[in-house]
Amino acid sequence: MAQKNLLLGDEALALGALHAGLSGVYAYPGTPSTEITEYIQAHPLTAERKVHCDWSSNEKTAMEEALGMSYAGKRALVCFKHVGLNVCADPFMGSAMTGANGGLVIASCDDPSMHSSQNEQDSRFYGAFAMMPVFEPSNQQEAYEMTRAAYDYSEERGIPVLMRLTTRMAHSRAVVENGKDIREQNSLHYPAKPRQWVTLPVNARVRNRELIKDYVLFEEDAVRSPFNQLTEGKDNSLGIIACGIAYNYLMENYPDGCPYPVLKVSQYPFPRELARQLAAKTHRILVMEEGQPLVEERLRGVYPGDVQILGRLDDTLPRDGELNPDAVRQALGLPALPQYPASRVVAPRPPALCQGCGHRDFYTALNNVLKDYEGARVFGDIGCYTLGWMPPFNSLHTCVEMGASLTMAQGSAYSGTWPAVAVIGDSTFTHSGMTGLLDAVNGKADVTLCISDNLTTGMTGGQDSAGTGRIEAICEGLGVEKEHIRTIVPLPKNYPEMEKVIREELEYHGVSVIVCRRECIQALRRHAAKK
Repeated sequence: MAQKNLLLGDEALALGALHAGLSGVYAYPGTPSTEITEYIQAHPLTAERKVHCDWSSNEKTAMEEALGMSYAGKRALVCFKHVGLNVCADPFMGSAMTGANGGLVIASCDDPSMHSSQNEQDSRFYGAFAMMPVFEPSNQQEAYEMTRAAYDYSEERGIPVLMRLTTRMAHSRAVVENGKDIREQNSLHYPAKPRQWVTLPVNARVRNRELIKDYVLFEEDAVRSPFNQLTEGKDNSLGIIACGIAYNYLMENYPDGCPYPVLKVSQYPFPRELARQLAAKTHRILVMEEGQPLVEERLRGVYPGDVQILGRLDDTLPRDGELNPDAVRQALGLPALPQYPASRVVAPRPPALCQGCGHRDFYTALNNVLKDYEGARVFGDIGCYTLGWMPPFNSLHTCVEMGASLTMAQGSAYSGTWPAVAVIGDSTFTHSGMTGLLDAVNGKADVTLCISDNLTTGMTGGQDSAGTGRIEAICEGLGVEKEHIRTIVPLPKNYPEMEKVIREELEYHGVSVIVCRRECIQALRRHAAKK
């Protein structure tokens, strides 16, 4: 029996996967993708069917675990934010070569405007790079239906499918009709072409030629796809190509129907034949796409020179940031909607570490010690503790990507920086910091690693941290001398002891680790509320 639920785009995708016969979700938390896995974890069908739903240590391990489930014939889902696709690029590219056995969907949630990210990269480029189909829903209902279709398509063509959401799609709600024909899980079965799962060059060369041929089929499928539609318009002075959520924004501005011919694109490879059909109707085309101008750039190789292409590259639409209905409205030459001033002035509130957070006490103690070291540099990492760069602490000098703190500190230390301090969180340490620590031990680097352990993955909502209860043992196992693995409790009353430990380890010319352990104040409140 069909049901109607008010769902986030993330939740609609998650429910679509469950109703498609999902056997396992593999993910590392990251905004705006986190709610996909959390919805699956909380859904009754997950417990009933014993769907795997534990968090993975990082996106690379998640991708590999899901690929193993696909190899065994089951349907698997991988979830992460767009920069997580960088972390798992190796197995992601490899999965296009192996293909899929059980349906394999890879959900990458992009973050234009960088609400919680360090760049605005567009995951569609990865799909083209790997010669993999990409699905990009335009609304929440389509996110549900398209996820189910993606699993069928993955098994039909023997290829993983990349599902791309953006922040507004992931984090806005709409009514989704769902629940008809809930599919059972696949039975265990192994690939009919086992040799392509062993990517030795002798096998990979054969598979690569097959994939090139298959990519032509993927485009033919996109031309016929119900998710890609070319609709007529009364006014052929302009044609519109609207990709993914941009189609939603377009129709929001034309609730009674768009007067121009429109090509809606939600399945890639880009359907060039439909684009040529649109160009036969008009010689002036506006491309609307969330993210980078992937389609706009490639159209220049599809259309003849007399077709004028408008979009992000000529500033008809903003070159960076999120697309939105107002930007679309302006590009279409429609009058601006009335603006309503705020009833009262609201002061800007930049992000800050929570009151009572242990990171605050750690940075206070670290600053008190480092003021005595003129050449000190502190290399930061990705997490809520990155806010230590901001006032009143101003403690960090760098923050690039997950795991870079310790490896950058090493490079700087080898260049003569002293003291070189790395600050990383417990979840980020197990995500991508452990290999850097092994490098430091092997290279006998003069660095001090501070692991700010709040016993959770704090920045993304308090998910489990893979290293909880094991941090010191991991460091010792990687070769750090036991006497230089120190544990402190970041509290104001402990400042004298904290500063003593920090100073002693800075003065030790080798690899030392200081574990600053105190539970996240938000996680503590949640645990208290449950009790």
